[in-house]
Parts: sequence; structure tokens; C-alpha cells
Amino acid sequence: MATDSRSKQRRAREKEDLREEILDAARLLFVKEGYESVSLRRIADKIEYSPGTIYLYFRDKADILDRICEETFAKLSLKMKAIENDTAAPVDRLRRGLRLYIQFGLENPHHYVLTFLQAPRQERADSAFHNTGLQSFQCLRNCVQNCIDAGELVSNDADELAQTLWAGIHGLTVLLITCPRFPFVEQNRLIDRMVHTLVEGVLCKPAV
Repeated sequence: MATDSRSKQRRAREKEDLREEILDAARLLFVKEGYESVSLRRIADKIEYSPGTIYLYFRDKADILDRICEETFAKLSLKMKAIENDTAAPVDRLRRGLRLYIQFGLENPHHYVLTFLQAPRQERADSAFHNTGLQSFQCLRNCVQNCIDAGELVSNDADELAQTLWAGIHGLTVLLITCPRFPFVEQNRLIDRMVHTLVEGVLCKPAV
């Protein structure tokens, strides 16, 4: 019985290892050659298996991409959740959350580009964009709502403010990743200025 148990555990590890190998190969090819240009056969050739093997783990190419996106969103959500649950003042948490988001994109540029720029938007209700993707955004929205509850922001519309802030940090993240030859000022200085500008733009101003 013990031998059977060890054999099952070994097969399970081997199966998980191959699944990760497929995802790693697909991620590399999608980033390098573009999602639309990569076929399942191309991925199979990369890992030196038959295309049929991939169907044992994923429904199709879109399913592979969705799992990669889900992985990205899950990592981002963990980091954003930690900020959301911090005990610092609400506006300080918001600032840290915006900066953390940009840093996450810069530390994971291939994941970020693939998830946000190359991936066709998934309309299935069970897609990463409708699950872990929205969870990531909800962490930012909660930080905004905490600031609203504390009377710190100019509007009570958490969706409007969170989407505005996300548009700003997403834009800078994309530019820093995709335009490396542009003569940007020192990176941390630019990120700090962007975060400061965005937060100042939604803070309540004292009456004159």
C-alpha cells in the first residue's frame, strides 16, 4: 500500500511538472512571437511532446493563456491584499498600493505584457478576467473605499475613482515596459511623481 501511495504521489508530481512546463513554454512563445502566431503544435515542439499530450492538461490555446493570466492576477492580488489589510492610514495605503502595482508590472514584464496587452479579452464567465482579474481590481477599489469612508476623497464614487487611478498606473507601467529607449527621468522619481499626482488629484482640498 505504501508503494502504491508513493507511486501515485510521484505520478501527481510528474503531471504537475509537465503542466508547468507547458505553461512556461507557452508564456515564452506568446511573449516572443505573439499569441496569435503561436500554435499548440509550436508549444508541443518546444517541450518535445506531441500536441495530443497538451490536450490532457488544457482544452485549447485559449485555456493555456487563461491559466497564465490567472497566475499573474493571483500573484498581484496577494500583494494588493496585503496592502489593503495594512493598519496604516487609508491614504497612505492607497499610495503604497498604487506604487506596488507599478513595481509588480516592472518586476514581471513578460507576465504583464502578455496578460494586459497581448491576451484577447476573455468573455467566458469563468475566465481569469472575470475571476482573479476582478479580485485584483477589487483590492484597489477597497483601498479607495476606505479613503472615502475616512472622508479623504473628492467623490463617493469608488468605482469612478478606482478606475481613474488604475488607468493612470497602468499607463505608466506599460510605457516603462514597452518604451525602454525613451529618455525617462530616474524611474523611482517618475513613479513617485505619478503616484503623488494621481492621489492629489482625488484628495479633498481644504476650504479656502
